[in-house]
Amino acid sequence: MNKEEQEIRRKSPVQIRNKKASFEYFFVDTYTAGIVLTGTEIKSIRNGKASLVDSFCVLYKGELWVKGMNISPYFYGSYSNHVAKRDRKLLLTKRELHRLEEDSKQVGFTIVPTLLFIDRHGRAKIDIALARGKKEFDKRQTLREKQDKREMDRALKHF
Repeated sequence: MNKEEQEIRRKSPVQIRNKKASFEYFFVDTYTAGIVLTGTEIKSIRNGKASLVDSFCVLYKGELWVKGMNISPYFYGSYSNHVAKRDRKLLLTKRELHRLEEDSKQVGFTIVPTLLFIDRHGRAKIDIALARGKKEFDKRQTLREKQDKREMDRALKHF
């Protein structure tokens, strides 16, 4: 990921994160994928009405799908509103799909969505990560590091 891509993500008006994923997994490799949306889904995402909690990615017949992602129905939508928790196709190059397929076959690895954002052209993009599950002691270590950082910030704030 280059500096320009990082700047686009930072300036994006919509950034929906999957905080639970960073607690549960170590991220080995990350990819940015387009997402196939229908009807009023993009309007709901622009309003920030989406959630990545409990979502995961699955490779099926050479295509990558995100399951369990919730995009709330658009408030002003009528009969043409979308289904909130349907499976959505992700758009990656064949090379990236092949690499993800090979790496995710290893024991302990999975593919999880980490960030949903709007790029500079107004399209919804999703960051996915090839992830390895954390053990219980790794999770405790993460919590300890978070708490130590918070305490250091508090101490520095008083000076």
